[in-house]
Amino acid sequence: VQLVESGGGLVQPGGSLRLSCVTSGFTFSSYHMSWYRQAPGKERELVAFIFSTGVRRNYPDSVKGRFTISRDNAKSTVYLQMNSLKPEDTAVYYCNAKLAIDWSRDYWGQGTQVTVSS
Repeated sequence: VQLVESGGGLVQPGGSLRLSCVTSGFTFSSYHMSWYRQAPGKERELVAFIFSTGVRRNYPDSVKGRFTISRDNAKSTVYLQMNSLKPEDTAVYYCNAKLAIDWSRDYWGQGTQVTVSS
């Protein structure tokens, strides 16, 4: 099983980034997908979640209206479009996969750094 995130980097406040998480080794369409982030000294935070059906959960207030999660089952890939980025969005962003019928079975990517700074 592999989850490989990419697309992170340094961006100015107000800018945009699109993260990608390419997966392999499991049946992508059977998994709910999500993005978490962890800033230094803080707990890991859920920022976006999409069910295996393609339905999205409500976003946390911290990213609502700015972040959008999407998935492409044909490519076994989940995306996170991040707009109007703020310095407080700076964190390592992780991709997570949860088996729809057994949420205890989940996988993590290695993370990608996003830094928002002028």
